[in-house]
Amino acid sequence: MKKFGEYIKELRIKNQITLREFCKRSGLDPSNWSKVERGINAPPKSKEVLETIAKALNLTINSSEYNQLFDYAMIDFIPTELAEDSNVLEKLPLFFRTARGEKPTEEELKELIKLIKQSDERD
Repeated sequence: MKKFGEYIKELRIKNQITLREFCKRSGLDPSNWSKVERGINAPPKSKEVLETIAKALNLTINSSEYNQLFDYAMIDFIPTELAEDSNVLEKLPLFFRTARGEKPTEEELKELIKLIKQSDERD
């Protein structure tokens, strides 16, 4: 699964925005932001900063790319024991979409329920 920094860098390059231009648009420090893109520094937690990043990347509110930006930012802050479970990481975007009120497919919902049940069995 991609990390937040990788995802932002991918979007930035796709939109032909240099790191310096991106930082100028978003008001972020280029040196610190480079560390975020390389996975050295954690992504921002602030909704306002994430919205500023989305705007600097010309993302449409509630588009798939916009929502993924927030998903990837949050994944970096989940507890270590969950982050080490590839099944959990794989399902987190589905969980986030569901929490935002987006309706999952029946198959996605079954997978999420299965994952939750397996988690309960471990406790």
